Amino acid sequence: MVLINDNYLRLPESYLFSDIKKKVTAFKASHPEAKIISLGIGDVTRPIAPVIIEALHSAVDEMGHPETFRGYGPEQGYSFLQEKIVENDFKARGVELDTDEVFISDGAKSDIGNIGDILSVKNKIAVTDPVYPVYVDTNVMGGRAGIMEKDGQHWSDIIYIPCTSENNFVPDLPAQRPDVIYLCYPNNPTGTTLLKEELEKWVDYALENDSLILFDAAYEAFIHDENIPHSIYEIPHAKRVAIEFRSFSKTAGFTGLRCGYTVVPKSLRISDESGKRVEVNKLWNRRQTTKFNGTSYIVQRAAEAIYSPEGKKQIQESIEYYMRNARLLKNCLQNIGLQLYGGDNAPYIWVKTPNRLSSWKFFDRLLNECHIVGTPGIGFGPSGEGYFRLTAFGRYEDTVEAISRIQNWKL
Repeated sequence: MVLINDNYLRLPESYLFSDIKKKVTAFKASHPEAKIISLGIGDVTRPIAPVIIEALHSAVDEMGHPETFRGYGPEQGYSFLQEKIVENDFKARGVELDTDEVFISDGAKSDIGNIGDILSVKNKIAVTDPVYPVYVDTNVMGGRAGIMEKDGQHWSDIIYIPCTSENNFVPDLPAQRPDVIYLCYPNNPTGTTLLKEELEKWVDYALENDSLILFDAAYEAFIHDENIPHSIYEIPHAKRVAIEFRSFSKTAGFTGLRCGYTVVPKSLRISDESGKRVEVNKLWNRRQTTKFNGTSYIVQRAAEAIYSPEGKKQIQESIEYYMRNARLLKNCLQNIGLQLYGGDNAPYIWVKTPNRLSSWKFFDRLLNECHIVGTPGIGFGPSGEGYFRLTAFGRYEDTVEAISRIQNWKL
């Protein structure tokens, strides 16, 4: 008899964004005349920058000639891209890394899901709440989470660290020690950030408690405030306790091209069953060489172009485009009396639903009355109830139209 992985049966039947898609599809079928504006799923709308397109074309041409054709590349990534990453994303901020500590991948989501391959199922997991659903779901799939509790939101073996207006969405250090801690800053979904001294507390906690921090920095390029760290490695000794994930998806519009990278410092060591300390970099390298054939040469050449002087300029123009959307949305929502967070150093705005509406009720009203799609906060965890996420990744014209509709909305 063939058996499946029963952990998949423990997951909710559908993913948050699948539920949203079903609702929107049903609405479109019954209201074919409605123009729906999506401010929900965080996909980008700006085209890829011209300098990146040029690099793509050049790399494609190379593949057509025997002397420049590339077959299998290094599973860890080509050195030309690793070197650019180390020089621009880390050394420029005072962080020293070796190129073999940088692993190029097809995006942060894949690596965040796959990192569990090298971690024991016995580890106790901690997540901030609300949280990006992938952190929780991948641990359920890997057998690192217990049964769902009666409220239909909590997993019994996961430590939830509430982030609410009461603590200004800055998570408190957990009273119960976790082995693995997921942190995402700038945060998805709340759009909030941690100051350097706030992040230092987490690094110190991990050092004191022999915990591992999985730090998702996918939105670091949207940081404008100089007091907010772009990398956890800006904190002293963080390389002993943290793995950092980065993505070009939102930074450079690579949601369709797929490219990101993960930093696994060689000074990071965790224990095996006997208590012996093991270098995580070697384990992740072994995992990648076994299960991954590397990101395509063409895409890596495109990513390299991001770091050229013209590439930096063009990428910054896109980032400012989206942050202008964020400022407009934020001003509009504040003007109609809604309480909100984020939108300053991240492309997400976290809205407190009015009149004690549940997050799904607010979703339904916004869709039916304004023809605008957002994301219910409850989909990000128990503490997300009563909140709603809007993204700034839409087209400017659509954002302006959405603002016009919201301004005339009778809440």
